[in-house]
Amino acid sequence: MDFTKLRVSRRTIGVAVALIGTVSLVIGAHAALNKRSLDAARALSEPTTSEQTGAIARASSRLALIIGNGHYPDAAAPLAQPINDARNLSATLRRNGFDVDVVEDATRDDMARAVERLKARIKPDSVVMLFFGGYGVQVGRESYMIPVDAAIWKEADVKRFGISVESVLDTMKEQGAKAKLVVLDASRRNPYERRFRSFSHGLAPISPPENTLVLTSATPGKVADDSKGNNSVLVSELLNNLTAQAGIESAFNKTRVAISRASEGDQVPAVSSSLLEDIKVGG
Repeated sequence: MDFTKLRVSRRTIGVAVALIGTVSLVIGAHAALNKRSLDAARALSEPTTSEQTGAIARASSRLALIIGNGHYPDAAAPLAQPINDARNLSATLRRNGFDVDVVEDATRDDMARAVERLKARIKPDSVVMLFFGGYGVQVGRESYMIPVDAAIWKEADVKRFGISVESVLDTMKEQGAKAKLVVLDASRRNPYERRFRSFSHGLAPISPPENTLVLTSATPGKVADDSKGNNSVLVSELLNNLTAQAGIESAFNKTRVAISRASEGDQVPAVSSSLLEDIKVGG
């Protein structure tokens, strides 16, 4: 018998067994590491307490579309306040559990896409808020939010390029929103008036569908001049009144009264309500 070959064969077998053992350990360790990584990912993605679950539920049921338009080519100068207003109001709403979509200096396509995004997120238990700051124009007893790329030379162009407030409210209603909230800081003297044949000051009256609350910066048919502050008078006062404990209708009405008194009646915001129950800002 060749003992040299036997020793070699035994040595080879020993090495092979050791290698197999090492490979098995590596595979086992890798599998364990993958499992721990997967468990960690699940832990991060899944709520661990009822408080977290409640926060997620509130966010999904409280939605806001915030639009601030300031740079209009047809205006003599940019509007500084709408974008500041949009950012500050968004921050306040987020702190109070709203899922906020903010659009600044929006074109018509930007605004249309934003409304579609809002539509896709609305559920039957949703409280939905629309804010628009910029130029608003009334045509045919409807109020239109004007995008920054609107080419408006006659009244018909407003319908063509603008986004009707009433159409957005209809979308909220069709999707089954629990409550619909609208804030329009758009009762400015618009730069298109001199091109129109008919009188179109301010916004048209908005008849709120069921369970709707609307706040505008001036009464229908009236205009409001911008202040010199970083925020508009309407949004400044609204932010003062939006507290976690306050009902939204109370906040809107306090805003209306405060501005009316401070301006000695020169600017009187309008509140229209068909709410069936008041909505808490922070609850």
